[in-house]
Amino acid sequence: MRGGVELTAYLVNESRARRPDLAEDALAGAWIPDGERPAVRALWEEFADAVYPHDDLVVSLRGRFIADTLARALRTDPDTVLVVCGAGFSSYPWLLPFAAALEVDLPDMVSAKRRRAVELVDSGVVADRGVQHLAADLGRAGDRDRLVEVVRELAAGRPVAYVAEGVLFYLPAADAEAVVTLGAAFGTTTVTAVSYWPAAAAGSQVLAEQRHWFRRRSVPAEASHFTHHQLESLLGTPIEDVGPEDLQRRYLGGVDVPESELIPEYVAVSRSGRGGNGARAGAAA
Repeated sequence: MRGGVELTAYLVNESRARRPDLAEDALAGAWIPDGERPAVRALWEEFADAVYPHDDLVVSLRGRFIADTLARALRTDPDTVLVVCGAGFSSYPWLLPFAAALEVDLPDMVSAKRRRAVELVDSGVVADRGVQHLAADLGRAGDRDRLVEVVRELAAGRPVAYVAEGVLFYLPAADAEAVVTLGAAFGTTTVTAVSYWPAAAAGSQVLAEQRHWFRRRSVPAEASHFTHHQLESLLGTPIEDVGPEDLQRRYLGGVDVPESELIPEYVAVSRSGRGGNGARAGAAA
């Protein structure tokens, strides 16, 4: 199993596979190849012992909320095109009937996802949805510019639902801001959903334990953080902004685990009418 940021994709899917009722992602476990499953489970247990044992809760809540947000976009316009940055082994294009979908990630991750998607289609686990994949380093302006061109061609004037999930943390501040505002450059983005760590939680003890664990696994230990105001300024619209306790109340009816014991994962959602989300179009460059 590879180290670096790519290994976090395996952790995400193992977490969602452990809470299928909460994540509502029946495919989460299927993305992990059979030969990798023992190692992934062992990695998850190591992470749980060293950092915190609630990643299944946090990641499943995040995915459930994003999926619900995307389902709402589809109800508004069934012709919506999906773009997911930091796609990892997420299942959104296979769980929801998007007109077209583009998944974006680092080259090794894209190769693994393509290969596994072919295996799952051939075995009849998933339908062939014609999902496109783009290898890109979102920390490079040139790759972001190339992504904008690909999305504009794919969307061809149709509304775009843009997701940046689990990626902002691993980018320097300027690049993270550019990724937040990429949807504006697509031209027809109607909903943007980004996951992030709030600036107020930068001193979190759980994040400190994660940084220590990441350093030993060649994952960038430093992270970018945002405030609610920063995100509203970048996106140019009011945002719906929810954290782990908000999502527990929404989906579990109450708070089972306080935020102080969790990775402080928040999701911000910006919605607008067709034709752009009001963010600074030039910020993606």
